[in-house]
Amino acid sequence: MSVGVSTSAPVSPTSGTSMSMPAFSLVDYVVFVLLLVLSLAIGLYHACRGWGRHTVGELLMANRKMGCLPVALSLLATFQSAVAILGVPSEIYRFGTQYWFLGCCYFLGLLIPAHIFIPVFYRLHLTSAYEYLELRFNKTVRVCGTVTFIFQMVIYMGVVLYAPSLALNAVTGFDLWLSVLALGIVCTIYTALGGLKAVIWTDVFQTVVMFLGQLAVITVGSAKVGGLGRVWAVASQHGRISGFELNPDPFVRHTFWTLAIGGVFMMLSLYGVNQAQVQRYLSSRTEKAAMLSCYAVFPFQQVSLCVGSLIGLVMFTYYQEYPMSIQQAQAAPDQFVLYFVMDILKGLPGLPGLFIACLFSGSLSTISSAFNSLATVTMEDLIRPWFPEFSEARAIMLSRGLAFGYGLLCLGMAYISSQMGPVLQAAISIFGMVGGPLLGLFCLGMFFPCANPPGAIVGLLSGLVMAFWIGIGSIVTSMGSSMPPSSTNGSNFSLPINLTVATATTLMPLTTVSKPTGLRRFYSLSYLWYSAHNSTTVIVVGLIVSLLTGRMRGRSLNPATIYPVLPKLLALLPLSWQKRLHCRSYGQDHLVDTGVFPEKPRNGVLGDSRDKEPMALDDTAYQGSSSTCILQETSL
Repeated sequence: MSVGVSTSAPVSPTSGTSMSMPAFSLVDYVVFVLLLVLSLAIGLYHACRGWGRHTVGELLMANRKMGCLPVALSLLATFQSAVAILGVPSEIYRFGTQYWFLGCCYFLGLLIPAHIFIPVFYRLHLTSAYEYLELRFNKTVRVCGTVTFIFQMVIYMGVVLYAPSLALNAVTGFDLWLSVLALGIVCTIYTALGGLKAVIWTDVFQTVVMFLGQLAVITVGSAKVGGLGRVWAVASQHGRISGFELNPDPFVRHTFWTLAIGGVFMMLSLYGVNQAQVQRYLSSRTEKAAMLSCYAVFPFQQVSLCVGSLIGLVMFTYYQEYPMSIQQAQAAPDQFVLYFVMDILKGLPGLPGLFIACLFSGSLSTISSAFNSLATVTMEDLIRPWFPEFSEARAIMLSRGLAFGYGLLCLGMAYISSQMGPVLQAAISIFGMVGGPLLGLFCLGMFFPCANPPGAIVGLLSGLVMAFWIGIGSIVTSMGSSMPPSSTNGSNFSLPINLTVATATTLMPLTTVSKPTGLRRFYSLSYLWYSAHNSTTVIVVGLIVSLLTGRMRGRSLNPATIYPVLPKLLALLPLSWQKRLHCRSYGQDHLVDTGVFPEKPRNGVLGDSRDKEPMALDDTAYQGSSSTCILQETSL
């Protein structure tokens, strides 16, 4: 996941500077080039295999025949971007291990998608997650959701390509635009030609490279400071090992509750309803394989979090014994890891190149997923509904053309990012701002049968307004403050003032020493509550508008789009409680009369408006979603 990152205002590329830079050896460049060549080779292999016999289903959905392990590794790689590889160790280095408790949210954050979102999406046989919105509401809601997602990813993908290249250039002198162009072009080619199957298998390869690069840093770094035991001892001595911070205040940046509960909503917005992830679930052979892939992500996420945290602790211990130079101390936080890597791996040819390959593997996996998912939603949500007569060959060409187009757009966005200056932080934060409202939109449709299209549209717009109000307000407030961030989580280590003068966070606004009041207090809401707050806004506003506009009366509702929350919850109650409460299914005629459900189709078959094969439904689909719980009368 690309969270846990702080980026300062962008620094200028190093051309024309007199600062000494650690030089890359020829072996390092060879390792970096190998990453690009092998990634391209995997993509071209899947593109050439069966050339001329490809279908749109194979290009966009890998023929729905992927196994759970490659899908799980691809799910992990999609949001394990280079920004996170640089940001998590920097977070641990600066503030301690409180961030590690984010791992507590992974269980629910992956369990809920596995048992709620995946079954609903998979049984509807979707290609785009936003097809669900048309089945549940109408075409207008579908288009609104699609456009919101496209806006989110287009803004983000240029930044995720440019920001790591800029950090690398500032630290090592590695040519900025050479790395941007190389990554962008290679990623565009293998994504456009090879489709989703190529993206998933390159993700598997790049995930291995990411872990190898990080393990190399931990191994060499811990050896230089006396082993992991000494790392732990030094970190404990300096207050870097954090305990449970049980403060319930949502305005405190990191507490156990913020990380464990607020993080669940953040995980749901990433792994529950984001098209890049949903597309991978739906490419699985079976529904069970899709659920297993979601389960398999859990241990990988825990390992990834622990590895990033260990790098931060090793880095902290190293710089306690070998203090930073003035140039390093004045650097942006997202450059700390790169300076550390160049310090400990110099003299070991190939290892600096391995870490750079690790860093750009994170970028490649995130960007390729963005290209593929954007091409998919554009094709399925914005083109095919209006031009259903497209032949298979033309649809394949158009899908590849869309992927190429988004690749070029990504390079353009990278250039725009280089001109944005301090506005760069706002662009990165948009990714987090938009996720919450989209989560709320899907939850509104899935859990509340009374929600209607007007409620969905007004709710989504309200959530987006609230998200941008808080997010942009937080960024502007933090950029306008020249005060250093508080040393939280039990840490008494302070950074130089000039390190944090123009520093703003990406998805992680820093708190200041003085307690803000008024709107500034409102803007200091912890970034981990953004998804929860914004998705709740969508649901509340959507329900109010739906009730005021007649709910679903007079509109048909596909029962397969509803998750029966109440019956599922009742099944968890003790048997004695279930005896006091009983579920009664209203008759179908009553449901039709009230407009809650449409008439049950003949032969148990329900068609949809997208001219796909009809879906067979049994009686339980109607009963499960329409159960009403009634308190049984008892004499006292």
